[in-house]
Amino acid sequence: MSTIRLYGVPASRAMRCLWALEEVGASYELVPTNFSEDVRAPEFLKINPNGRIPALVDGELVLFESMAINLHLARSYGGALYPADAAAEARTWQWSFWGMTEIEPHLITLLLHQAILPEAQRQPELATQAGEALERPLRVLDAQLGARTHLLGDAFTIADLNVASVLAMKSPAQYEGVEKFKNVTRWFDACTARPTFARAIKAGR
Repeated sequence: MSTIRLYGVPASRAMRCLWALEEVGASYELVPTNFSEDVRAPEFLKINPNGRIPALVDGELVLFESMAINLHLARSYGGALYPADAAAEARTWQWSFWGMTEIEPHLITLLLHQAILPEAQRQPELATQAGEALERPLRVLDAQLGARTHLLGDAFTIADLNVASVLAMKSPAQYEGVEKFKNVTRWFDACTARPTFARAIKAGR
């Protein structure tokens, strides 16, 4: 198998792909690619014409979109990390897309207006609204984890990695509201305590 190449930087959605690569144990090369000049380079636009990161090259396969990359990695190299039956596969897709549509947009708003933007450009009311909007999906997640240790059952799968990788934005976004959801907190701490998460962080430095 040829070495997989991942284009991106750790402080981006590429981090969730680094975690997946470490989890499946595949040989890979991280090609540092930043948000600004690198993504506009003609050679990168041949890989991802959207001019965004991350992007993955796995032999003849070229992929963009972090969740698609992770689902591919888990299905191709992850063994039990990817579900074995169609119903569990569908739930994996469900939770992975849910994390990006129900959780991530609000965390990005918090990240912008509590950490990234200059003080003069921040709108505290948007951060407040985003924090309030997160309550509903976090209740859904907390209920799902009430009777099981992981999203699909007792075992850690790519569904857990994908959703936990989205929720990992809570720290840079300075969002502490997760702490009131005990099942979510227990699950998130267990996911990010995996050695593969620490290796992903180290690999990106």
